[in-house]
Amino acid sequence: MAESMEAIIEANARATPPARPGPMEFGVMSVSDVTKDPVTGQVPSEAARLKDTMRQAIGAEQAGFDVFAIGEHHNPPFWSSSPTTFLAAVAAQTERITLSTSTTLITTNDPVNLAEQYAVLQHVADGRVDVMLGRGNTAPVYPWFGKDIRQGLALALENYNLLHRLWHEDVVDWSGQFRTALQGFTSIPRPLDDVPPFVWHGSIRTPEIAEQAAYYGNGFFANGIFWPVDHFRRLVALYRSRFVHWGHGTAAQAVVGLGAQVFIDRRSQDALETFRPYFDHSPVYRGGPSLETMVEQTPLMVGSPQQVVDRVLAQHEVYGDYARQMFLVDHGGLPAELVQRQIDMLGEYVLPELRKEIAAVRDPGAVATPSHADMMLAKYGDGPARQPKPKENRGDNVTGTSPYTDSDPDQRVELPRIFE
Repeated sequence: MAESMEAIIEANARATPPARPGPMEFGVMSVSDVTKDPVTGQVPSEAARLKDTMRQAIGAEQAGFDVFAIGEHHNPPFWSSSPTTFLAAVAAQTERITLSTSTTLITTNDPVNLAEQYAVLQHVADGRVDVMLGRGNTAPVYPWFGKDIRQGLALALENYNLLHRLWHEDVVDWSGQFRTALQGFTSIPRPLDDVPPFVWHGSIRTPEIAEQAAYYGNGFFANGIFWPVDHFRRLVALYRSRFVHWGHGTAAQAVVGLGAQVFIDRRSQDALETFRPYFDHSPVYRGGPSLETMVEQTPLMVGSPQQVVDRVLAQHEVYGDYARQMFLVDHGGLPAELVQRQIDMLGEYVLPELRKEIAAVRDPGAVATPSHADMMLAKYGDGPARQPKPKENRGDNVTGTSPYTDSDPDQRVELPRIFE
């Protein structure tokens, strides 16, 4: 491709909404595990766990959280194989909260399917949607979907390159390594108001994903659960520096999100005592460092409300101003009533204090996660949003141009395909 580096950077900058100052968001996320309660010995059914999670998503809005996110898995002991179906049901029962994923598998899902499913969800939820892309942590899922785990990183890079184009171009001609070529293809429906959902690239270990997030001017989510803080400090620093390199703004304008597992009680001793059996029998934690070591060295937050506030403020000191803090509250067999108590206590005792304390130290220009309204304003200003209206060609775009009556070549942003 003969395009100059300056042209590449300029094209990317045009495709990225400018950062908007705003408050930090707080959210609840679930990985949807169906795990035995080590205290009672009971294992919930998949149906019970799914319905409990839905009630918790609705409860998160009522408790004052800004975001609810669900993971994607295709193996027991998880239930969330179809995040868009679940989030659409939550959207119908909520009014304000942003609905997201705490991983959408960019490696094993077809980008065409992702483009269309999340566009439909975006319409259903009136724009209260963003998406976090990741490779996942379950190796067998690759062959189940006809993929090779040894190509996981290449799949993540190429598949998002295609997904980005499907959301930003009416008609896509494309060929790559991992799927059938596309000729004259239009992903339907077009994103709500022709503005795609905001995209996060989530990672726990991979600098190439931080680079990809920076290249596109998207958000980078350091899913800090289970790993030492210094590891994620380096990934976030890399993302910020490369965000600047690709011409999207200053390092402070890069959109950073963090994850942490939380368990609180009124007294720290009670929190540690109640949480310990869930930690000791967790399929992730058991056999590793002690609860006290993990609390000290990783973003696992177990203690009183004030201790959780202090831990989040300490993350602000490590990472600077960041846009979104997500809390995992339901992992490891915690019963539904205890999970809901966590959400309610966080909403009553932690969120108000955190918002007050962070407002006092947060730079007035620190960026917020772009909302649908922000991205519409960046694209259209005070003008009307595009509402695509199809022509009568019934989908044969190969010999024509756009299948829409309002097609405008200036609305299509051609980006370099360096990640193919």
